[in-house]
Amino acid sequence: MQNPNTLWIKHPLATLSPAYAGGVVITENRITELVPAGQTPQTPVDEVFDASQHVLLPGLINAHHHFYQTLTRAHPVALNKALFSWLTSLYPVWAKLRPEMVEVSTQIALAELLLSGCSTASDHHYLFPRGLEDAIDIQVAQAQQLGVRVHLTRGSMSLGKEQGGLPPQSTVQSEDVIMADSERLIRRYHDHTDGAMIRVALAPCSPFSVSTELMRMSAELAEKHRVQLHTHLAETHDETAFCQKMFGMRPVDYLESVGWLSNRVWLAHGIHFNEQEIGRLGQVGVGIAHCPSSNMLLASGQCPTLDLEAAGCPVGIGVDGSASNDGSNMMTEVRQALLLQRLRYGAEKITHQKVLDWATNGSARCLGRDDVGDIAVGKQADLALFRLDDIQFAGAGDPLAALVLCGAQRADRMMVAGRWRVTDGTVCGLDIEALKARQRELAAQLV
Repeated sequence: MQNPNTLWIKHPLATLSPAYAGGVVITENRITELVPAGQTPQTPVDEVFDASQHVLLPGLINAHHHFYQTLTRAHPVALNKALFSWLTSLYPVWAKLRPEMVEVSTQIALAELLLSGCSTASDHHYLFPRGLEDAIDIQVAQAQQLGVRVHLTRGSMSLGKEQGGLPPQSTVQSEDVIMADSERLIRRYHDHTDGAMIRVALAPCSPFSVSTELMRMSAELAEKHRVQLHTHLAETHDETAFCQKMFGMRPVDYLESVGWLSNRVWLAHGIHFNEQEIGRLGQVGVGIAHCPSSNMLLASGQCPTLDLEAAGCPVGIGVDGSASNDGSNMMTEVRQALLLQRLRYGAEKITHQKVLDWATNGSARCLGRDDVGDIAVGKQADLALFRLDDIQFAGAGDPLAALVLCGAQRADRMMVAGRWRVTDGTVCGLDIEALKARQRELAAQLV
């Protein structure tokens, strides 16, 4: 039997930890040795990659997204609106999605994420109009083609306008259809094993678009199959008012009433919690995906990240949908998190190291993983390497800080599960120009 190839990523320009200042050794899909500064590996290596011009990071992890929304960036009907009016403007547009649109928009989103240093991406797809019943299957195929690690959530909406919800009836499904497809997807695609490339989670869209019964059934199915749960929560004051009117309680109380207060859950946004609610969330370890660009664009508010962390909540970072962010760039989102959270907590508490930790280890914890999000022996070989050649870095002192403060945009190299997926700033095996052209054609059909 042939021995696996061993690669030494040698002498990076900067790292998050001095423990591997001399580089890391990769064997197959795992990190097998950390090399201290000035030393050479104890393990015999077959290949060496000179990283002396690269800042080396763990692959970034996107904790919340809507891939299909890359088709409706800066859409004319949704400009300059807050969340509820933004949603009601775009729901009829999204109702026209077709299978090819999901295929192409997923490729675009994953390519954009890869190029920005992201190795693991979560997506929340909750739109299944007639003809789009296999949307998650389409996403799986695209992720496998590009070699990105994904957590695909089977989203759902069952509460249409006729039942007092926000979505049009053409975009909602019955509870029976949703639960049957959720179980099908878990059985077909979810991989519990260490190093899994595909995992499935259950993700009723929000309190204002699904029934109470669907929330309960989703929690029971997730417990049965040991998968994660995800939803939007406490994003706006309008949502709080909706919950109080519809259910007679605030969002966190509603979450508890349907069996969702557990460490199996991670929430998108998590802005409008009071002190007592933060304590309850932290006590059980509910994760929070902080989405700064979306929160600013929709004027939703600021996530109380440090308070949530102090209470016991994992905090990660998500780019959120490209229609409420208008981008899928994880490094840009890291910088946005730093800037927005400094307004709340100050410069000394919100450092570049802190926001990078949220985008790696924090997001991994939100997704319920301990095999990614860090550079350590035994972890998956998911690595992002950035050069500091671009004009915005001219004159930069600290290379690691410069990535965040000077606004890095693009990774030079990306490794996922021990395989190069981006080299010289290009996604391997992808005709990006043809893909962009087709995306523009499809997006034009939605305007």
